[in-house]
Amino acid sequence: MGTKQFTRDVVIIGGCGRVGLPLGIALASRGQSVTLYDINETAVSTVNDARMPFDEEGADALLTEVVAAGRLSATTDPASVSTAENLIVVVGTPVDEHLNPDLGVVPRALERCAEHLVPGQLVVLRSTVYPGVTALTEKMLRNRGIEVDLAFCPERIAEGKALTELFDLPQIVAARSPEVSLRAEKLFRNLTEQIVPVSPEEAELAKLFTNTWRYIKFATANQFWMMANDYGVDYARIRHAITYDYPRAADVPMPGFAAGPCLLKDTMQLAAFNQNKFVLGHAAMLINEGLPNYVVSRVEARFDLSELTVGVLGMAFKAGSDDSRESLAYKLRKLLTLKAKSVLCTDPHIADDRFVGLDEVLEKADVLIIAAPHKEYAELDTDLPLIDMWGLTRSGVLV
Repeated sequence: MGTKQFTRDVVIIGGCGRVGLPLGIALASRGQSVTLYDINETAVSTVNDARMPFDEEGADALLTEVVAAGRLSATTDPASVSTAENLIVVVGTPVDEHLNPDLGVVPRALERCAEHLVPGQLVVLRSTVYPGVTALTEKMLRNRGIEVDLAFCPERIAEGKALTELFDLPQIVAARSPEVSLRAEKLFRNLTEQIVPVSPEEAELAKLFTNTWRYIKFATANQFWMMANDYGVDYARIRHAITYDYPRAADVPMPGFAAGPCLLKDTMQLAAFNQNKFVLGHAAMLINEGLPNYVVSRVEARFDLSELTVGVLGMAFKAGSDDSRESLAYKLRKLLTLKAKSVLCTDPHIADDRFVGLDEVLEKADVLIIAAPHKEYAELDTDLPLIDMWGLTRSGVLV
């Protein structure tokens, strides 16, 4: 079946989320006609009104431009997947409450659209998946007699930087045949000329290794910070000594909550793949997930929390974000609720009836803890005791 039947260049399944929408905007800004298929009616309506449903730097103006030009639209109609030569799947791939991956999320997303798939389409899996999910999806399509080409091209962006990184970062492209690989390369050359071809299994591990490596690096920094604290010295000064004009240590991070929807989840996907013998990954989880407990224990050692109101500054999982998914600030709040007289939370990027404004926190709190290093807190004017493990206020990180 020829491509003349298609009225759009790309349909993105799960397209109104934090991965799919920036990708759609980026492709549309390069002249591609893009449809975003999503089951979230509110997000679809918001996008069609040329409004972003979440914060993403540089997205607002581009979204307005591509919607006005007719190059980007959103829909809840699954039949839309039949309108484009290229389908990109960006559904979330969470682990369950036991930290086990669900291998069927991506195949099920395609099964729900199976009746609308067109022979000859290119289907690109972009979600971060457990090793073997590409092969599992190939098997599902083959068993259903669906004759489409399948590629795995993992997303590599950081939230908030998507519309820079989509154009700047090399794109990993994986397929079973050179012909399918070339089709995927052609699609992503709309964004970048830097293409890295590998096998699907290599690509699956490449993405998991990338996120796990970052998670382990953050755990290492957090462990170093705890060791320095317990010894009574400032990790920020130690890190400066390590990294100053010394390239081999330039990537040693500052401490902080390593959280969000990807890093822990993907580390646990890798651990499950390795029959839960991934000791390094599990150690990183214990360190990073235990950091709120450590912070509370250090504050308890200095103050009688039962008599104090604690202000938690920042509830997002990272700086400058409105995304609270898997944020360790909520674990911190829960622990403090058990210990402190009261807890007040604030975040300039997240609308939540449980939060109060920064001014109210500064007025009523006895102790402050920066849980997300938003730039708004860098110049805080306060005499209150401040716990700043991030080094945001440049006053050291010794707690």
